[in-house]
Order: sequence, then C-alpha cells, then structure tokens
Amino acid sequence: MRVTDRRTPIRLPEKATTDRAALDALLDGTRIGHFAVVAEDGTPAVIPTMVVRDGDRVLAHGSTGSRWMRRLASGARTSLGVTAYDGVVVARSAFESSIRYRSAVIFGACSTVTEDKERFLDLVTEALIPGRSAEVRRPTRAELAATLVLALPLDDWSLKISAGWPEDEDDDVAGPAWAGVVPVREVYDTPLAAPDLRDGIEVPGSVRALRVR
Repeated sequence: MRVTDRRTPIRLPEKATTDRAALDALLDGTRIGHFAVVAEDGTPAVIPTMVVRDGDRVLAHGSTGSRWMRRLASGARTSLGVTAYDGVVVARSAFESSIRYRSAVIFGACSTVTEDKERFLDLVTEALIPGRSAEVRRPTRAELAATLVLALPLDDWSLKISAGWPEDEDDDVAGPAWAGVVPVREVYDTPLAAPDLRDGIEVPGSVRALRVR
C-alpha cells in the first residue's frame, strides 16, 4: 500500500521509498526473510525462512509442528525483514565505504492459508527452480496436511534502497585512492548429484537452466 509516517526511517530518510514496484522486485528476487517472533513466555527470536510473494501478500511455509509457525498462525503481531546485498561501495576512506542494498520490513499479523496449498507449493518450487514442478511427483495428501502456510499482507511496510556512489570529502576526491562500486551477483555452480542417485539419471533441464540465469 504505502509507507506510513511512523515507518519513515530516522537514519538516512532519503533512502526510503514508497515505490510498490520496487518492493515487489525485492520480494520477487530475494528468497530468505526473517520473521520476528515473541514467544508466549516473552522470549524474542528472529527466524530465517524462505518467503515468496503472491500478489499482495508474502507467503511462508513450514511444518505444522513448528512452534514459531504456530505462534504466527495464532495471529501474534510480527515483522518480516528482507534484504538484498547488491554491491560494495568502495570509497576513498574507510568511513565512507558502505554497501548497496535494498531492505524492507513488513509489519502485521499472519493468517493461515487453507485454500489451494498445492498451488502455493508449486509457487515455492518455481521460485527456486523454474520449470521443476513439471519434473517431479505431486505432493501427497499427507505432505499437504503436514505443511502450514502463512500469509502476511503487504499493507504496512517500509523500504530503503541504497544505490549510490561514494560520497567522499573534497580532499579525499583530490587524493590518490581509487573509488567506485563492485556489484554483487548470484551465481549457481556445477550441480552436485546426490550420493544415492541411481546411475543413468541426467541433470534435468530446470537445474541446467540455473547455470545460465
């Protein structure tokens, strides 16, 4: 929806943006998020998990036996942090050196997704390995029953984007030190076959395609 006033960062507010398309791009390209959870006994925790955007909500899944999943399913308030590390900003001084990043925090309460769990699991699979859903068997009823799916609406969020260049002092700009940006990109390495893989089974097309992404 929009960044509310109380979500505007105090530190470096110029990096805040209300661009929903930028938020969607971050969520669509980042697979790990961190949920903040406070247990019933008051113990705080930050839980890393895979997240996938589905329209105007972020979905996460796990075991029905997971304590933190059950805690969020109860309607407990939470926040979800998602960050992409995009590059190193190499300044002429250590003080001005930093990173390029996109970072969002989504606030709210999760609801339990009961409709069309199988579609969501396909969404997760395709987010990780496009084309893989057609290469594997369908989930069983037992697997679907053992999976808890949570949805966090994209109603209340804060997004910061750091995409600039070194901001060196004039004296440092006049000096001999190099300055610039080193972009970071994700690269998939050669697939490693499982130790129990039967002979004669080739690497599937969906996995081979990861190497050229």
